[in-house]
Amino acid sequence: MCKKFHKPSEFLAFCIPSPHSLPPGTVMALIGVATAADALVTKFNRLPTEVQKEVELKGVWTWPSKYHEEGAYHIQYSFIKEAEQHCLLHSHPCDLSYPIAPWREGRHPGHTSMQVADRLVSTNVDVILQKHSDRRMKEKADVQLLVYTIDDLIDKLSTTVN
Repeated sequence: MCKKFHKPSEFLAFCIPSPHSLPPGTVMALIGVATAADALVTKFNRLPTEVQKEVELKGVWTWPSKYHEEGAYHIQYSFIKEAEQHCLLHSHPCDLSYPIAPWREGRHPGHTSMQVADRLVSTNVDVILQKHSDRRMKEKADVQLLVYTIDDLIDKLSTTVN
């Protein structure tokens, strides 16, 4: 089994031994924790035009955050422009055929997870809303729910693969 992490939207992909018809390492399921699809681009585009132009000239955007030890993220303008090419919410539907669980917790609005679910071609999508969770999912109940979700996905995949 392998796991892959993708930031900034914090998706967790699980690979399990797949049938011989699939290449090794094929992603078989996806769990999105604190789903913040397109958040960087959306937040940048909401800045006043003069601030956007200043960021373009400086080449760096300082995004304040209580989650960074320096109190802010320093994001290269080139990264923002690259991120615009990979936005999910305003693109063609995402053709994923494996089980997906976009996860929402207190910090990110639930509508983002619902928008991600709507963009997926797969009908095997569950959205779990945790209204009072911390984005780091560090409380025992949060971890337990995540483990139950992973167990459920493994069960679904075992049935599908076998």
